[in-house]
Amino acid sequence: MNLLSIQSHVAYGHVGNSAAVFPLQRLGVEVWPVHTVQFSNHPGYGAWKGGEFDARLIRDVVQGIEQRSVFGTCDGVLSGYMGSVAIGEAIVDAVSRVKHANPAARYCCDPVIGDRGRGVYVKTGLPEFIRHRALAAADIVTPNQFELEHLSGRTVETLADMLCAIDRLHALGPRIVLVTSLHIDATPEGAIDVVASDGAERLRVRTPKLPIAINGAGDAMAALFFAGHLRGGSLADALSRAVSSLFGVLAHTAEAGARELQLVGAQEELITPSRIFPAESI
Repeated sequence: MNLLSIQSHVAYGHVGNSAAVFPLQRLGVEVWPVHTVQFSNHPGYGAWKGGEFDARLIRDVVQGIEQRSVFGTCDGVLSGYMGSVAIGEAIVDAVSRVKHANPAARYCCDPVIGDRGRGVYVKTGLPEFIRHRALAAADIVTPNQFELEHLSGRTVETLADMLCAIDRLHALGPRIVLVTSLHIDATPEGAIDVVASDGAERLRVRTPKLPIAINGAGDAMAALFFAGHLRGGSLADALSRAVSSLFGVLAHTAEAGARELQLVGAQEELITPSRIFPAESI
């Protein structure tokens, strides 16, 4: 399997491509990473070095890969943090190029916009671009609860709210919606939910909520789920496997008292999760 992954990159730590590429490679996926930014570390540390790449560079790198005549073997495109509307346009163009060469290819958009407690933290215009342009091109979208609310235009506090918001995202284009970091009225204290929907089937995986807040978990989750989906497993299997693997990595991270995902130290969880969390119908 070959994937084109276009998102942010940090030298230290694990977010964006730094959280997605290694797990995919460990699963046997060939990844062609293209970086939208290159930072020394996640900005959550309060200080960082590096900067964003411009859209022209993103387009040049993508076209250089295309000139190797390999897009016909590309099974999918994964995108995360875009950085600017111009970069977003370059990503949508890359998706078009890949799908022209391989109509069976799929696009998974991780719509990085913001999070609860922090609000929107991307540039003006990007949320609207994601809603109207990226989602129209996407086969899969993987928002967190805040992003689900922002993209659907409604507050998500109940099961009915969530299902309505998911339906609104389906209507924007994606056949599959995966919602991470969910805590609604139906979620017990001390637990966290991940929900997947393909329109006909709606599934939930519930895990204990670990006492950590780690950047990059959503990026890793999108990559793991996308790979599982492309390998032809059922929606339930792809969801269960992705959540179980990520939970194992997060548990190791919590035990280590680390601030960054322990993807290397806990890499066996990517292959053989210590604990399997089954998907259940909603």
